[in-house]
Formats: sequence, structure tokens, C-alpha cells
Amino acid sequence: MTDVLGVAHRSEVVKTRRGYALVLMGLILPGSAQAVHGRRRLGRFALSLWIVLVAVAVVALILTLLFRNTMIGVIGNGWVLQTVAILIFALAAFWGLLALDTWWMSRPASMGRKKGAIFSAIALVLAVSLTVGTVWVGRAAWATGGALSHIFIGGGSSTINDGRYNILLLGSDAGSDREGIRPDSVNVLSIDATTGRTIIFGMPRNLEWVPFPDSSPLHALYPDGYGCASEDCMLNAIYLLGEQNASLYPGVDDPGVQATIEGVSAATGLSINYYALIDMQGFVDLIDALGGLTITLNEPVILDTVNNVWLQAGPNQHLNGFQTLWFARSRTGTSDFDRMQRQKCVMAAVLNQLNPATVAAKFTDLMSATGETARTSVPPSKIGMLTDLALKAKTLPIISVEFTPPLIHPGDPDYDLMRATVANTIAQAKALDAGQTPPPDIQPPASDNPDPSPSGSSPTDTSTSDSSAPLDSSNITTNLGQICSVG
Repeated sequence: MTDVLGVAHRSEVVKTRRGYALVLMGLILPGSAQAVHGRRRLGRFALSLWIVLVAVAVVALILTLLFRNTMIGVIGNGWVLQTVAILIFALAAFWGLLALDTWWMSRPASMGRKKGAIFSAIALVLAVSLTVGTVWVGRAAWATGGALSHIFIGGGSSTINDGRYNILLLGSDAGSDREGIRPDSVNVLSIDATTGRTIIFGMPRNLEWVPFPDSSPLHALYPDGYGCASEDCMLNAIYLLGEQNASLYPGVDDPGVQATIEGVSAATGLSINYYALIDMQGFVDLIDALGGLTITLNEPVILDTVNNVWLQAGPNQHLNGFQTLWFARSRTGTSDFDRMQRQKCVMAAVLNQLNPATVAAKFTDLMSATGETARTSVPPSKIGMLTDLALKAKTLPIISVEFTPPLIHPGDPDYDLMRATVANTIAQAKALDAGQTPPPDIQPPASDNPDPSPSGSSPTDTSTSDSSAPLDSSNITTNLGQICSVG
């Protein structure tokens, strides 16, 4: 009797060890358990599938190392990620069934009641974990693909203009309590296509008599620029103007953005390659997804006048999304022009603190934050290239130009002077990139038309300019030290 019990016990131990071995084999090399246990057809299929997946991953890694920008562009297509997500869901179902089959082949009933129960629980946990983990990856790929399709709508121009890419950044005040869109933050990033050296041109939201180029359908309506007696015809109202005249833009997905691009282009003399627009809530979510921003504030800023809440001056202030938004938007006790400077602080902080490791770790959160509240005409194929330029820009000081008094008076702007300032600032940046010492003062061409209500003009070539009297360059700086500093 004792021998019979001993034999039975040893049999249970052997079968238990065999069961765990099969489960471990299935985890390390899916299909191997079936291949050695008589289910060779299923095992060979699973092994072949696993080998193909590993080969694809290795090839993708090699291609990414050799052709990173191209691969980022491919992966950046929403439909590619969503197709991958569908395949991942199918893979999750197959892995789950394979795990259950491995459990069934192990015959837990033959291991004894206690050992079989423990084995079944462990096998079930592993099967569920494997399946759920794979499904989670698939859901992340699906959500990211959808967000990318919404954000990177394409349609911009990839033509390099005078060696630069010019990107219009619009911060919209659209929200549940507001009607329509009025971009209260309007900036142009002019980026050297080789070095990444970046100039930020800050456009006042209350800039009047904004011209339209001859090619714009709005030029016929406002040949002397967008102005009116009520002084409500300002730069931030051009978006609504474009929407109200959508019939003049047949086939254009967003007439408001197109009208704004035309006005900014004529005012600055820059051909705009791409635009990016984000609303207030999207901005808050984006900063929170990044984990906040760290900024050294050189002056206090009020956030809430009702409750007397301030951001105090001091080093390394860590701001969440809400605090960053109102740091950039607050006008209480300051002016629109101070606010424009703070917006540059935020841009510089994002540029400095947004690195590949952060993007990789928080990619899904970033996509979720911006998927419904941001869009850009940058096509997926250009994401890698612009990312490279952003990494280069981080190593160089950002040049900031504010079209505010004393340089430009928004209610009575001199657009010839504005375009000359753009051209000469770019010339200075090129001199820095060439290792030359730029002149201490910017030399604009003489203005033959002091009329602050200029006729529409086409973007000018910023590669050449004539010199006359030096221009007060107090609006032009390579740092934002008066307001903040970022590391």
C-alpha cells in the first residue's frame, strides 16, 4: 500500500514539474510546448509566427537606426498604428488560447488536488497577464494612431524658404464658455533647416491693419489691410474673419487658419510652412502629461485675482498645467506685451525639457492630451526631421523678437519696419551659424511708405536687405532673463 502511494506521489511530482516546464517553455518560446507534446502543427505555426515577429522587430530596429526620420514618418501615420493595433489584438487572442492549451496539455487533475489547484492558478494568472498586457499595448497603439490622425492632418508646405522652416503657432482661447476661436497667442518660429537655430517672432494679438497678400481672397475686401473705425479689426480676429468668409476659400479645410497664415505672412515677409494650433484645455493637459514645467521666475505673476493667488519669484518653480497656462495668459497688473514674453518663457521651457526619453515614457499621455485639442499641418513624414531640428535648437540660444513698443505700435504699425526687422534678424542668425560676428545693431532698409495702413504685399525674400539708419534692438534678445530663465 505504501509503495502504491509513493508511486502515485512521485507521479504527481513528475507531472507537476512537467506542467511547469511546459508553461515556462510557452512563455519563453510560444508554441514550443505544443511542438514537443504531439501538437506539432499548432506548435510549428506558433513558433513560425514568433520567429517572424522577432525578425520584423529586428529589421524595424535596424531601419530605425539607419533611417530614423523615415521610420518615424511611417509610424507617425495614424492608419499604420491602428493596423498594427488590430494585429496586436489578434495576437493577444492567439497567445491567450495558446496559454490555455498549454494548461490543458499539462493535465492539472493528474497533479493532485492541491498541486493542480496551485498550478492552475499560476497558469491562469500568467495567461491573463500575457493577454491583458498585449491588449494594453494594442489599445495604446490604437489610441495613439487615432490621436496622430487627428493632430497631424498635413497640408503644409515642405519647401525650405531661404534655408528655413517657418511655423505659425496659434494658442486658441476656444473653450466651453467661449464662442468661436480667437488665437490670443500668435508666434512664428523660424528655424534654420540645417543648424536648428530658432527665432521666435511674437505677434501682438491686437495688431491692427494687418495686410493680406495680393493672392489672398481677403485682399479684395481689405486692400489697405484689416482695419476698422471700432479698432476691433485685430490680428486675433482674422481667424473669425476667415470663417465668416469661408466661401472665398473653396476646398480649404480651415479658412480661419488660412486667413491668419496669409495675414501673418504679409506682415512678416515670411512664407509659412506649417501651423500648429492648440486650445487652452489642450495646453493644460499637455503640460500635465509632461509632468509640469520647471521655470525660474524673476518676477511674481498673479494667477487668481479673486483669491489673491500668486506665483512668487524664485528659482526652479515647478508649474503644473493650470499654473503654466495662467502664467502665460495673465494680464493683471501687466500688459499684453509682458504676457508675450512669458509665453516665450513657456516655449523655451517646453523645448528644453521635452526630450526623447520624456516623449517615449509619456507618449500615450501626450497623445491623449493633444488628440482632441490640437492640430497641425505638419505631415507625419516630417515629424522625424522636425524632431532632429528641435534637438539641435536645444543646444543654441533662442532669439526672441517682440513686435511691440518701442519697435512696433500695434495700433499704428509700420509693416515695412516689421518685415525689415524679420529679414535682418534672420541675417544675424545666419551670421552666428556661419561663425561670423553679427553687427551690434540691426540695419533695416529705409521705409518709403510710413503709412501704417499698407496695401497687401506678398512675402518678401529675407535673404537680402539694404542698410540705412540703425534700429533700436531693445525688442530683440537672445534670452528671456528679464522674465524667467529655463534650464
